Amino acid sequence: MTVTPQWDRTAVQQILESLQHTPGALLPILHAIQDSQGYIPPESIQMIADALQQTRAEVHGVVTFYHHFRLSPPGKHVVQICRAEACQARGVRALEAHAKNTLGVDYHGTTADREITLEPVYCLGNCACGPSIRVGEQIMGRVDAERFDALVEELTTATLELK
Repeated sequence: MTVTPQWDRTAVQQILESLQHTPGALLPILHAIQDSQGYIPPESIQMIADALQQTRAEVHGVVTFYHHFRLSPPGKHVVQICRAEACQARGVRALEAHAKNTLGVDYHGTTADREITLEPVYCLGNCACGPSIRVGEQIMGRVDAERFDALVEELTTATLELK
């Protein structure tokens, strides 16, 4: 049995009411909903379509086109690995393979314990210190397998507030 995560329908409705008349409103609405809820609740897609006088398919197509948007809640911590050229030149492919193997998920996946979601990102602006990752708002450079494992241990065993 799948448990549907809770989302705040009232907050989504308020976002729609405040942004629906903005030119090109769909992307600002999707960003605001994801910022508010942590993801785009699939049940909200029809609400968005109705507010913008679009079809459900049009809204769903935009949500699924952009990798930034999620249709399911992320884990407690989102770990982003930079995949830009500078990080590739500094060994990020080995880090990616290690991270996927260690967490048991691919990109856009969440660990079974709902602690960590793994995402690719295409530049963190930390090019000289690659490979780089971001957790929350904190960017870390020169991340290797050992440093990644220490981070995962810290994230899954302690309450960590990263700023």
